[in-house]
Amino acid sequence: MEVVRIPKERVGALMGRDGRVKKRIEKQYKVELEVSEDGEVDIGGDNVGCWFAKDVVKAIGRGFEPKDAMMLFKDNYSFFLIDLREWCNSDNAIRRVKGRVIGEEGKIKGEIEEATDSRLSVYGHTIGIIAPAETMELAKDAVEIILRGAKHSALVHFLGKARDRIMLERLRGK
Repeated sequence: MEVVRIPKERVGALMGRDGRVKKRIEKQYKVELEVSEDGEVDIGGDNVGCWFAKDVVKAIGRGFEPKDAMMLFKDNYSFFLIDLREWCNSDNAIRRVKGRVIGEEGKIKGEIEEATDSRLSVYGHTIGIIAPAETMELAKDAVEIILRGAKHSALVHFLGKARDRIMLERLRGK
């Protein structure tokens, strides 16, 4: 049994219309989810199913749309969460960094997602990443470049090199 807490306002996203999202997670991992109104989610079932379901529940809780969180159903995808409180010393700094990661009209976030075949969620004091295993480190590095205060141009340069590297590895069959 695993227990995960998600924000109250994300309970509806976890449930989905008529409980469809919850049912899909239960079916995928052969687990049972008990979701309380205050955001406490009990995940029951075998240990492996609980472990995988926990990441999907956490991802939805940290702002991902259910369809994006369900990318974790695929074997090669994983979830990573960056807590901005470890990088910033004030709420103002967190707000500023979140804005830099998103970029004007979502441009920076979109470029990171496109270059690394990932999905990002900037929610509360966290940045969540869902990506294939082979590009997860690149997605994390891209976000950390911004967190360290680098200019957006440095990130764009990094992403260009990352795209080239990913393409080369795919052509080699890795």
